[in-house]
This record gives sequence, C-alpha cells and structure tokens, in this order.
Amino acid sequence: MVKRRQHSAPGDKSPGLVAAAGGRTISVIMPAYNAAQLLSRTLTPILEMLNNGEISEVLVVDDRSTDDTAQRAAEMGAQVLVTPVNGGPGAARNLASQQARGDILWFIDSDVIVHRGAAAHVVAAFADPAIGAVFGSYDDAPADPHWFSRYKNLMHRYYHQEAGNDATTFWAGCGAVRRDVFNQVGGFDIESYPYPSIEDIELGYRIVSAGYQIRIDPDMLGKHLKAWRIPNAVFTDIFRRALPWSRLMIAREGVNNDLNTGLAERLKAGIALILLLSLVALPFNPSLWPLVGIALVSAVLANLKFARFLYAQGGARLAVPAVLYHQLYFVYAAAVFCWCLFEFHVLGQRNFVKAKTTGAPEP
Repeated sequence: MVKRRQHSAPGDKSPGLVAAAGGRTISVIMPAYNAAQLLSRTLTPILEMLNNGEISEVLVVDDRSTDDTAQRAAEMGAQVLVTPVNGGPGAARNLASQQARGDILWFIDSDVIVHRGAAAHVVAAFADPAIGAVFGSYDDAPADPHWFSRYKNLMHRYYHQEAGNDATTFWAGCGAVRRDVFNQVGGFDIESYPYPSIEDIELGYRIVSAGYQIRIDPDMLGKHLKAWRIPNAVFTDIFRRALPWSRLMIAREGVNNDLNTGLAERLKAGIALILLLSLVALPFNPSLWPLVGIALVSAVLANLKFARFLYAQGGARLAVPAVLYHQLYFVYAAAVFCWCLFEFHVLGQRNFVKAKTTGAPEP
C-alpha cells in the first residue's frame, strides 16, 4: 500500500510535496464514477509512479459513485476527494485543481492505464515555457477485443498519431496543463458541459486563445479499457461530441484544421455522403452506377492509409467492417454539422455556448 503524503499549502513544494524530474511538481487528478472495478488496473501504475518519485501526488475525485470507488481508492493509497453532487468529470477535475499542490495538473481518466515512462513525457513537454498543455494517445492494443471497440479506440490513436506536434484542442483522458494556465483560463466549463462531453476540447481553445501552445506527444501512451458498442457509440458521437463541438466551432472558434476536423477529413465526409446518397438512389435510377463506382473508388483511396493502419492491427476482419462503418460515421457527423449550421444561421439559435471568462479576451 502506498503511504499518504503530508499535506502542504497549494503550490508549496516542501515539506510533503516531492518534486519529480526537472524540479516539476506533478499532481495527477483522476475523476472517477463507479470505477471501483477499474482502479486495480488504472490507479496502480500511477501510485507506482508516486512511489518512484516520478509524480508528486495522486488525487482521485469520487463523483458521488454508487459503488465503493472512494473507499477502494483510499485503501490503495490515493488522496480522495468527493464532489458535493454528481457533476461530471469537468466538475470533479475543477474540484481537485483547487486542492492540488503541483505546478502541473495531469488529468488521467479512470478507465485509462497509463504506460510506464509517461511522466517523463509530461516533464519534457513543460521544459518549453511556451507550452501550456500536453496530451498523449491511446496505445495500439485496446483492452476490449470486440472489433467495434478496437475500431473506436484505434481511430482515436490514429488521429493523435497522425497529427502534427501542435493542437488547438485538449484531451483530458491523458493530458496535462500548467496549473497557473489552468487557473488563468478558468478551468473546465461545467455550466455548458455538465456531462462527459467536449469540456476538454473547449478548454484547449481557451488555452490557445490565451497565447499558449498545446503539444501532442504520440509517445505519451495509455490503454483504454472502455468497451464500445454501436448504440452507445452513435449516441456519444452525436450528442456528446458532434453536436456540442459543431455548435462550439460555429459560434466561437470556426472550423480548425486539427485532428479529425481537418480539411482532409471534411473531404472524406463529403465523399462518404455522395457514396451513401448514390447507393440509396441507385435502385430508382440504375444509370447512376458510374457515380456509385467513382464514389466507391474515391472512398477507398481517401481512407487507404487508415485502412492499412487498421489492417496492420487486426487484419481484414478488423479493417473491412471498421472502414465501412467509418463511412457511416462521416455521414452522421457531417449531417450533425449541417444541422448546426442551419439552427445557427436560419433558426437563430446561438445561445448554446456561453463565453467563459478567462485571463485573455474571448475570440
């Protein structure tokens, strides 16, 4: 069992708060809801980092779980906080940030197993004073063997691995922020995003707007334990991702050439939409078969790199159904974005995103 460290005042590195490599003090913050069965896998490697002096403290925030998450985390040796009410991961992270003593706030989800050596990547990133935040990537071996879970988790890895070094968004599944920067921009927006959603993406926009860079480190790895199935994925993709993210981009930020919202991804979505519409119309107008053929070939070529990536991970049994479903994903994500354009410009519904006060002017 890991012994608890003595408390000290926020920002005070001694006594009781051990600096990690490079003189940095790192507070790991793990929001948790009904995660008792996961903690033996996800919290253990973090506590090992604490014992090894790689990080400075570990705070688990129990978001009013109905299981024994808080008790289990305390027994393992983490410092445990409990939210006043069930308020979602953003509220849990904000609560812990007020108690954290480290220079760096490292957010790790309760269903992510961080790889050994990840703390060194956090330290290395913040050696550059221009970096306000850094985040990593999932590994190439998702825990759940189902093809759809592998597709969803590997898709996340693919976009993070293929992205450039800098981002305009943030990922709180395994991402770190300078504590002073986090406080300057006002933390997570829990009024607009009371449920697990794009609260981390929106935080990233404000960090960049405040003049800081966000670094993507593809070698800062974690294994995702979430088991995805099509129904919960569609719900999450539409109502927790596409809708709020589209509204945010349209109302405040504009469409960025970043991760899976880049120009290339938008072109792929257009091709997928043409393919679907031509297939639907083909029985009523057989003369459209050349268009279907062109759209199909275009879709294959546009997604060839992704298909090869999936094939390398799981062969044709993974790549074929995953790439086919990916076309459907493009279509419903694009449809949601078009709907958001309609409700913003035609219906005049523009109060979905509230500007959050930060230390810098809002864009």
